[in-house]
Amino acid sequence: MSEATVMSDRRLDDDEMQTWLPTIRFVQLLPQVLDRTLKAETGLKHSHYAILVTLAGQGDRAIPMTELAQIAGLSRSRLSHAIDSLEHLGWVTRTSCSTDKRTLTATLTDAGRELLRAAAPLHVAQIRELMLDPLTTDEREQLGKILTKLLPGVAAAL
Repeated sequence: MSEATVMSDRRLDDDEMQTWLPTIRFVQLLPQVLDRTLKAETGLKHSHYAILVTLAGQGDRAIPMTELAQIAGLSRSRLSHAIDSLEHLGWVTRTSCSTDKRTLTATLTDAGRELLRAAAPLHVAQIRELMLDPLTTDEREQLGKILTKLLPGVAAAL
């Protein structure tokens, strides 16, 4: 292998950097902005909001913690700490599965649903402001396709 090949494998070229740098900056900043706004307005962390939304999407079905961790993109340990906090605040209940007592499940409480109802308009408005409104319909469609294409590789690497 030539020295030029080794070097090119070790650093991004200028075109790659033009794609990578704004991507990583955006990926780092967006959660911070969403978190700060939600905390200031509702007292809720963005990562906790994502868990509550995931649970709300399940209706009244209790979801196994391992499944919730996969959907929310969190390690089981990180999810467990978050569920501890959410349960302490009365927004989630955790119980043993009726068919397998070793499996823990989580369910959104009525108080958790109320919190989501209050937080959702703020969150939706901010998502529109930061991500959707600056883009044309075609750009949003293109971004959705690109992220859908990239997501499986990132998810598989967890």
